[in-house]
Amino acid sequence: MAGKITQRGALSLLLFLAPAVTPTWLAGSGYYPDESYNEVYAEEVPQVPALDYRVPRWCYTLNIQDGEATCYSPRGGNYHSSLGTRCELSCDRGFRLIGRRSVQCLPSRRWSGTAYCRQMRCHTLPFIMSGTYTCTNGVLLDSRCDYSCSSGYHLEGDRSRICMEDGQWSGGEPVCVDIDPPKIRCPHSREKMAEPEKLTARVYWDPPLVKDSADGTITRVTLRGPEPGSHFPEGEHVIRYTAYDRAYNRASCKFIVKVQVRRCPSLKPPQHGYLTCTSAGNNYGATCEYHCDGGYERQGTPSRVCQSSRQWSGSPPICAPMKINVNVNSAAGLLDQFYEKQRLLIISAPDPSNRYYKMQISMLQQSTCGLDLRHVTIIELVGQPPQEVGRIREQQLSANIIEELRQFQHLTRSYFNMVLIDKQGIDRERYMEPVTPEEIFTFIDDYLLSNQELTQRREQRDVCE
Repeated sequence: MAGKITQRGALSLLLFLAPAVTPTWLAGSGYYPDESYNEVYAEEVPQVPALDYRVPRWCYTLNIQDGEATCYSPRGGNYHSSLGTRCELSCDRGFRLIGRRSVQCLPSRRWSGTAYCRQMRCHTLPFIMSGTYTCTNGVLLDSRCDYSCSSGYHLEGDRSRICMEDGQWSGGEPVCVDIDPPKIRCPHSREKMAEPEKLTARVYWDPPLVKDSADGTITRVTLRGPEPGSHFPEGEHVIRYTAYDRAYNRASCKFIVKVQVRRCPSLKPPQHGYLTCTSAGNNYGATCEYHCDGGYERQGTPSRVCQSSRQWSGSPPICAPMKINVNVNSAAGLLDQFYEKQRLLIISAPDPSNRYYKMQISMLQQSTCGLDLRHVTIIELVGQPPQEVGRIREQQLSANIIEELRQFQHLTRSYFNMVLIDKQGIDRERYMEPVTPEEIFTFIDDYLLSNQELTQRREQRDVCE
């Protein structure tokens, strides 16, 4: 039954809305104006039920899903929801209580609070680099997550983690570490013969095969030894490659390059002669030339070559005493026999008793070895016609040859004079008085020797001592 109250009426009453439109300035005030009298009507407060502790179900029965309520009633154990009953709320394992842990049945026939059980969960585990994990029950309690790494990686840290009751995962987050070295395979070892006239061989090979067992990335490959295509000398050579991956793991491989030189048996120099050889002297392709000492000439093959069969071509020549044919028609025919073979020292004197002549001949007779080493032949032109004598060693020259020699070399009969002629027939030095053999030898050694003769002279420096 509604009663009529003023605007200043009690605010504890429950109000209901009149059908008239509410002005904005009255909205929310709890009062509603009448259209005619500017008054409000209030609903009567319903009667509060009388409190009765003997009613067994004063509040609704508590029923918590995935949990339980343990209740204590002033009326005893059979009264689980009577007025004044207090209930302790708990959840099953794996669930967490959200809300009040303890509630009481109030006179309003409602419980003093609410609660529910929520399933416990751990946070989702992050993925790890170069690895993964699998879980037995997702992110729920007691779920176990096992970690594994991609091929080529090793796990460092906890291999398994378990979702615990506090909502945290046991252990710590592991990492996948690349500790496996790369895989590297070198080319096969190889053997090669040296090239003709060389002591080396050019050797090529393909680069090594390299693969990383983890992410496939090779950051660097180093070579210890000559590059492919290099010239390798005789012997064994170790070639080593080392590969590095992104984690600085490394692996090495090696192979051997062996170079062989085909060699012929060592040649012996001829008696009264010597050899000059190219390259190492006895390797495949080397050429050896035979030379004879002064006063000797070569008979036979001038040179021999070391062949791939490891044998020398041809047969060895010999150095025989030089045969000079004095029975020629001209001085040119005589001199041609010495071309590129011998040097000539032509001595001219007015008569055999000439003091300079006798002195010069005496000194030269004591230096025969030095003259032979330097390939010097002596021609003597002594006296006046018709008793004039011309000779090479013991062989006599004709009067016509003597005369032509004097004219060609401008040698006078009037006084002592000499001329030194090189192997090309060129006048290189003239002497108007005797000279020591050492002076002649020094001039030849300094100005007239070829490279081959210089080498030979160094090897035979002490032969005549």
